Amino acid sequence: MEELDLTRKFSLGDQRDMEIKAILSTVYQALQEKGYNPINQIVGYILSEDPTYITNHNNARALIRRVDRDELLQTLVKYYLTH
Repeated sequence: MEELDLTRKFSLGDQRDMEIKAILSTVYQALQEKGYNPINQIVGYILSEDPTYITNHNNARALIRRVDRDELLQTLVKYYLTH
């Protein structure tokens, strides 16, 4: 059987997960730099979806708003359960 006859699975999920991780890392660092407790602020944002929990420093607020809250939660739970 030729290699071209094989069906290959392609997923954008892993790429999106990596993008979300990069966004969260940037937001975390921005919150830390401004003297906030990053975990508390991110949890507050997730629970309320109120963007004022996230600083504008380093464009963190705009970055986190690029990720749907449900998608963010799904990625966090998936990462936590697989690591």
